[in-house]
Amino acid sequence: MQILENSRIQLRALEPEDLDVLYLWENDTTLWHLSNTITPFSRYTLKKYLEQAHLDIFETKQLRLIIQKKSDKSLIGAVDLFDFDPVNRRAGVGILISDPSERNHGYGTEALQSLREYAFGTLGLKQLYCNICEDNKESLSLFIKEGYVITGQKKDWIRKADQWLSEYILQLVRI
Repeated sequence: MQILENSRIQLRALEPEDLDVLYLWENDTTLWHLSNTITPFSRYTLKKYLEQAHLDIFETKQLRLIIQKKSDKSLIGAVDLFDFDPVNRRAGVGILISDPSERNHGYGTEALQSLREYAFGTLGLKQLYCNICEDNKESLSLFIKEGYVITGQKKDWIRKADQWLSEYILQLVRI
């Protein structure tokens, strides 16, 4: 079995044909608070991003992979490595399963497992971390189930509508 796939999904590189789905995902205002986005992305900007997607993670310090179902080739989300730090051998992790009806079917778990194997095995990272808002119970549960540990909390860190939410820092350290 390949590192970036299992029996149900594969994590694959971005393709120019992904422009329309990236445009939808990046401009979904219900998700903006998760990535500190406050302005929409243009197709032009996303097209330029896709043109640079072939660059090495050591150059860009980030990597986005599409989560694709093997059964019907549908695109169900993405996983990201960001703030890649090869000196301290760590990176941040983000995940999106875009359609709520595709959530809680194990795709997120499988994507995180494949990403972990790639990050620790191929990239030689020592640790992965993520930042999750306190109201995102599904993501907290997913990452904790995958062995991430809450190591900190940033109080009143995220403004969502008219409320302030705390954000947890979770780490997965390879022993």
